[in-house]
Amino acid sequence: MPLNRSKKKTPMPTQKPEVRRRNFNEVALGYSEEEAVSEAQRCLQCKKPGCVEGCPVQVQIPQFIKRIAERDFEGAIKIIKETNSLPAICGRVCPQETQCEKNCVLGKVGEPVAIGRLERFAADWERAKGIHPPVIPKKLGKKVAIIGSGPAGLACAGDLAKLGYDVTIFEALHKPGGVLVYGIPEFRLPKIIVEQEVEFIQQLGVEIKTNMVMGKVLTIDDLFEMGYEAVFIGTGAGLPKFMGIPGENYLDVYSANEFLTRINLMKAYSFPNTDTPIKVGKKVAVIGGGNVAMDAARSAIRMGADEVHIVYRRSEEEMPARKEEFENAKEEGIIFDFLTNPVRIIGNENGWVKGIECIRMELGEPDASGRRRPVPIMGSEFIMDVETVVIAIGTGPNPLLTKRLELTKHGYIAVDEEGRTSREGVWAGGDIVTGSATVILAMGAGKKATRSIHEYLQNKKWR
Repeated sequence: MPLNRSKKKTPMPTQKPEVRRRNFNEVALGYSEEEAVSEAQRCLQCKKPGCVEGCPVQVQIPQFIKRIAERDFEGAIKIIKETNSLPAICGRVCPQETQCEKNCVLGKVGEPVAIGRLERFAADWERAKGIHPPVIPKKLGKKVAIIGSGPAGLACAGDLAKLGYDVTIFEALHKPGGVLVYGIPEFRLPKIIVEQEVEFIQQLGVEIKTNMVMGKVLTIDDLFEMGYEAVFIGTGAGLPKFMGIPGENYLDVYSANEFLTRINLMKAYSFPNTDTPIKVGKKVAVIGGGNVAMDAARSAIRMGADEVHIVYRRSEEEMPARKEEFENAKEEGIIFDFLTNPVRIIGNENGWVKGIECIRMELGEPDASGRRRPVPIMGSEFIMDVETVVIAIGTGPNPLLTKRLELTKHGYIAVDEEGRTSREGVWAGGDIVTGSATVILAMGAGKKATRSIHEYLQNKKWR
């Protein structure tokens, strides 16, 4: 196999910033066949690949990359799908830089192999050629219920279906996909990609029931009475957190959940061709420094805002957002106000936002997270004129399904290393266990629970 000795990744073609900041089309355009082969030829094919150790779903990375380098694209996607049923999604939104690519040997002397881009290429190649329906395994005659159709639920459902279980997913919204459809913008993850990945899961024999707000429509007890022998809870953490500062009840203050759900799931960017509107002022402030804050800010600029600020109480170095998303946001004209913290939201006589009062911060000693604690600089208060405020400081667990389950001190479901909860026959994984995390970590939790569920249903031994 020819070797590409470049120390840098093959660049990813993208829309130009001045164009993409006013449309919702995908920013990254994907590798051509020649670009993918060239990048794949950078891989050293290590005998002890650290990249696989860094992958939460254990994709055999050197093997699929070798197939791409040899132009065996069909072989590449087959290897990926042995352990990952959602490669087109993972190739787009997983933080490879902190997982598989972090362990790449080439990263010690230059840039690591672009593993995520190659995974996306293989998945997109298959989609363009036509995805072959999977082989339906022989049924075992046992029923499993999955609550939530986000990445944890989809991964668990797909793997259980491959083992021969009758799997039903219960989804609260009218479309399956969870955070993949309501949280991640079209310009990062086109919804047609999610629909096709979900369709693949359905082709495995998984049934998906939408508009099922579990805990209201049905309880876990109901599911057991209906003949389900195991239940996996993968509902995510969709309860918005607020700052608790004055003025959060003014009009045009959004949680990031509502803001992104209106735009992504309900396609407010196409209003009035769609049913759901959203009001976005000319000056917008997004509070927070994670990927969700980036998504909200980049969505706001596409919704017609002239000026969008990300207000973050720590410095750039402490910001948890992916570097790629930060760089994309800067290119699109997002303004970053670091070491700045809102203390109140200001409204006019009619109850609409007209500004936020902020205070400058400085970094003190590290806190429990290991990051330096932001400390207010007294007397540094100032007013920022804005018309819309989006609060993106995190989410918590929805309590609808946590009754009769042991919880952590933060209200998340407590599980053991296999995803088992305190109740026999019930597993949980993803953000409902960990708090807000990544798509691939949620998928890893779903896959881990699959192994435990399979063992339990074969032996009916809980601990």
